[in-house]
Amino acid sequence: MNISVKELTKVDKELTLTAKREDLQETFNEAYKKYKTQIALPGFRPGKVPMGMIKKRFGTEIEYEEINKYVQKVFEKDVVPEYNPVGETEMVDMTWENDELEVIFKIGTKPEVELKDLSKIKVNKMVHDVTDEEVSEEIERTLEREGSWEDVDGKATKDSKLIVDVISLDKDGNPVDGEQDVDQVIDLRQDGAKDFLKSLKGKSAGDVVDMELGEGDEKDRFRVTIKKVQKLNKAEMNEEFISKNSNGEAKTEDEFKSYIKSQMQKYYDQTSEDLFKNEVVEALVDAHKVDVPEVFLEQVLNSYVEQQKQQQGGTLPENFDEVVYKEEMRERGLREGQWYFISQKLQETFEDIEIKPEDIDEFISVEAARYGASPDQLKQYYAQNPNLLEQLRSSIRENKVFDKLEDEVKIAELDKEKYRKFQEKKSKK
Repeated sequence: MNISVKELTKVDKELTLTAKREDLQETFNEAYKKYKTQIALPGFRPGKVPMGMIKKRFGTEIEYEEINKYVQKVFEKDVVPEYNPVGETEMVDMTWENDELEVIFKIGTKPEVELKDLSKIKVNKMVHDVTDEEVSEEIERTLEREGSWEDVDGKATKDSKLIVDVISLDKDGNPVDGEQDVDQVIDLRQDGAKDFLKSLKGKSAGDVVDMELGEGDEKDRFRVTIKKVQKLNKAEMNEEFISKNSNGEAKTEDEFKSYIKSQMQKYYDQTSEDLFKNEVVEALVDAHKVDVPEVFLEQVLNSYVEQQKQQQGGTLPENFDEVVYKEEMRERGLREGQWYFISQKLQETFEDIEIKPEDIDEFISVEAARYGASPDQLKQYYAQNPNLLEQLRSSIRENKVFDKLEDEVKIAELDKEKYRKFQEKKSKK
């Protein structure tokens, strides 16, 4: 048996395993002895079929089965300890001809990552303290959301909601057959309804208005028949409203304001943490040139395809082009792979990345609150899914890395508005 190595890149290798029949003969002999006791043919009692007949009838299948076992054994015994492959190893080819075996593997190896000076890595972080004005606006939105709409006889205003029938018109102003929407809702308070507001403000139930939207060849023409004009009656700030919208945690208006403020602050704090993680990942990936093995990248791209499949109910659409999709996602997959190896290096470098039972309890408590479940329910769920438990541990380790990075990198704190402008500028690049 012999293993030869061809360097494809710094992190990609092609391994060729060769072996002769004498390398496998002992394995074949043991397999034939085992099957001899199991195979029954007409005219022979079990275990009494001549070995020559067994080899003639079943030799090819038996030997190929043992060859696969042999290859797996050699891979685990000789390849894994020597090269520590990452990603899903690809078997390029396997031949068994003239009593000679040749198997070609493509494997990925862990790239060398030399960490830069983290103190020179600059990362922007949003910092926002919720104001009383924002709390009042949120309460106002909640009062409106919990309110009810009633039909009125008056004219439509900027605060009205309309129930309308809409029919498309051709360029001559004639109705287009089959292009009618009945009982459509137009909320004139929304930003997306500005064009409707200009044409329908001051109109009443029963009015018919011809409208045009767009410009030039993109212009759409349609006729709007107003069936109802409605006004909003906001909910009343009473004990029932306060209890319902605070999950029973507040009883008075002041307590409700404090509750809303704390919930909003939690939201902004969590959003800030999530954005910071994205920013620090981008900054570290940009600062380090990391080679990602092709087989590892392919594994990441396959996971994207699987996610698409799950989002589509378990089956990809007939017109889904996996090759094109993977090519479109390649850059994202490459950066994800780079971050994976950078994160692994950081975990090796930082101290106190050990996972303790209280870390798991805290993580589960946060996740339970996020998804509206109890910690005990989530613990039971993870206990029944060992793979997810390992993902949980991986998430905790990575969170510990981010905690460390927050102390190591150079952070520029931006208020909400400045951070928004920073994101807009970045998205245009």
